[in-house]
Amino acid sequence: MADENKFSSPPPPGNAQMPGAGKQSGSVEPLPPVDKPVPIPNPPPTSTSEPKPASPPKAAAAPPAAPAKPIGPAPVPWDSPLVASLRRQYGSGIEPLTYLGQNYIVADSSIAPELLQIMRDEERFDYCVDVTAVHYPKREKQFDLIWILYSFQRNERVRVKTMIADGESFPTSTTIWPAANWLEREVFDMFGIKFDGHSDLKRILLPEGWKGHPLRKDYGIIQQDKEWVQINLGIESGQ
Repeated sequence: MADENKFSSPPPPGNAQMPGAGKQSGSVEPLPPVDKPVPIPNPPPTSTSEPKPASPPKAAAAPPAAPAKPIGPAPVPWDSPLVASLRRQYGSGIEPLTYLGQNYIVADSSIAPELLQIMRDEERFDYCVDVTAVHYPKREKQFDLIWILYSFQRNERVRVKTMIADGESFPTSTTIWPAANWLEREVFDMFGIKFDGHSDLKRILLPEGWKGHPLRKDYGIIQQDKEWVQINLGIESGQ
């Protein structure tokens, strides 16, 4: 008994009990809880197929279409006491029109010489302001031949226009208006249109040796200039 008391442990202070006290013999003490491990996500499955080629870049969007060109003014029929007088004589042989306040008469080439005479003698258009032309190479009758007339008595300006084919001549109007002399020479020089009965039909702006007529739409002016300068001046053109 003395040896048992010698090695026995003193009781714990207070009401504390020794670990395992009160438990039945043979019971297992549960372990303290352990933190659950964080699950590791599985890597994405690796594809064994070949990678798809990159799609080509998309083409840039087309620029917006240009707005439609606005419709400009157009000639409209013209009526006046002068037109009524001329219609009684020529009927459908003339077409009176007006465009932006500019009055003109389109006449068949067969009656145009007589119409010009009447415009001076009866309608008092005593001043021929200008004679000119316009070239339309794709048209059957390629040239518009135009007279710009003015009446001092009426204070009125009218244009007379007719159409002629390439190579076709027209009677001179110098017998009606002498001032048309140089005007018709200019038309001949620039367009090559000949006026029957003209007293001195020759070039007025370009030298006589010049080839072609510069205001025709099918004229290559640079080539003609180089050729004339080389032949007549013996130097290279600056064009």
